[in-house]
Amino acid sequence: MHSLIYMLTLPTIMLLLALPDWIHPDRLLVLCVALITIGIVLFTTLRSEKVGEHKMREIAGLKAVEEAIGRATEMARPLLFTPGWGGDIQRPTTIASLNILSHVASKTADYDCQLIYPTHDPVIMAVAQEVVQEAYARAGQPERYVPDDIQYVSSSQFGYAAAVDGLITRKKPASIFMLGTFEAESLILAETGNSVGAIQIAGTDSTIQLSFFIVACDYTLIGEELFAASGYLSGDKSILASVRAQDMMKILIAAVLLIGVVWATIDPSSDWWRF
Repeated sequence: MHSLIYMLTLPTIMLLLALPDWIHPDRLLVLCVALITIGIVLFTTLRSEKVGEHKMREIAGLKAVEEAIGRATEMARPLLFTPGWGGDIQRPTTIASLNILSHVASKTADYDCQLIYPTHDPVIMAVAQEVVQEAYARAGQPERYVPDDIQYVSSSQFGYAAAVDGLITRKKPASIFMLGTFEAESLILAETGNSVGAIQIAGTDSTIQLSFFIVACDYTLIGEELFAASGYLSGDKSILASVRAQDMMKILIAAVLLIGVVWATIDPSSDWWRF
């Protein structure tokens, strides 16, 4: 028994003695923050399995998704979904956009509404085709999937804007979803959609382009609402748990900032605590 304790204790002591050699003391704060973040994510994930449903505040733009699809169906006009020009398949906004596309595609399959998806990237086009095809199959309507409706148009920024504007002008979609990464083409697309009377739901993480969407579109997902959308629409517990973890981290960061401001404001040499 004593030999076993010695065998277990000696490596631990040697490891503690070697810590200064392989741990950078200036990075300990980063390690602590990472461990706290991992702990919060694990806590919310495990709690979601026990507690069940998470309550999320209502987001007007996401509540209007059903209305937009229903409007296109009633008017017998297509629905156009664009992820913007500024992103590639690796960007979080593109992934969030594809998650929303899956939900929208399953609804258009149920309602037999044409879904048009123009993109600037062949990789995004291939992934979108798989997402839409799977959504149609999941809805039990695989025969309604039309591969040519998911199309590559141009990798040039304003070439893409001109091509999508042409689609909007010719097809006159009743509803337009602009969710993803947008740059200077955002206002061009939004104003063209406005000119044909389409109901428009937009969302991006670009603070510059958000101002254009807010004034030109009916509903706008601001910043992180775009990333929470897939969990909001699908009700997936793991996604909702990650959203809850983000909210807890924001509260923690705000508390640390508040404490830091108070700490930096107080003069430690003063006798304020005596009062």
